[in-house]
Amino acid sequence: MRQRLSSEPDRYRGRRRVPTPPRARYAAVVTGAFVGAGIVALGAGAMPDAKSADPTVLAGLKQAAAAQGDLTTRADDASRASRANDRGALADTSAQESWKLPLSDYDLIAPYGERWGEMHAGVDLAAPEGTPYLSAHAGVVTKAGWYGGYGYTVIVQHDDGTEAIYGHSSKLLVQEGQKVKAGDQLGLVGNTGHSYGSHLHFEVHVNGQPTDPVPFLDDRGVDLKLKTESLFAQ
Repeated sequence: MRQRLSSEPDRYRGRRRVPTPPRARYAAVVTGAFVGAGIVALGAGAMPDAKSADPTVLAGLKQAAAAQGDLTTRADDASRASRANDRGALADTSAQESWKLPLSDYDLIAPYGERWGEMHAGVDLAAPEGTPYLSAHAGVVTKAGWYGGYGYTVIVQHDDGTEAIYGHSSKLLVQEGQKVKAGDQLGLVGNTGHSYGSHLHFEVHVNGQPTDPVPFLDDRGVDLKLKTESLFAQ
């Protein structure tokens, strides 16, 4: 058995000594690290700098952005126009479907029904001569002229087939074939034909037959009895 030399240190006693790597391997590792760093540096140098980008490319990008902005603006304008058209269409539809009073200030002086032994086929709305009266509903003017005992008269046929007759006018403001909306002026109150004073004779015909305008308009949200002379109120 070999005797331990006094020059061997105690720390190696009972252990495997880790061999020291050869100097050649160490040199290879260090050299590889330097080479890798050089490749990374060369690669970084090959990357284009944003400050030195091609002006033509930048110009193209700006033009594309401007075109996109223009398309967005046009789309917004088209959307606004579409919403405006929708609102306009709704307004037109509302005007066609609505019913209104033919006069804003009047006295209902003669109701629908029998009067003096004869059938009074409408209602009489007293108002000063020259007061404008309005179309109660949208439709087409089928009569604008003299109409026997009705005097100067306007007849409007509505889309649902009903008709409204406005009699005893002093002046007509529409012509036959003209389209009107609810609230359009048709003529001026007068005293023409078989009339006993300045008033508007207002009739409504359903399926060609006269009907009481009061309940007819009341079913459509219009109160024709807003003003009624005391005699008929009783």
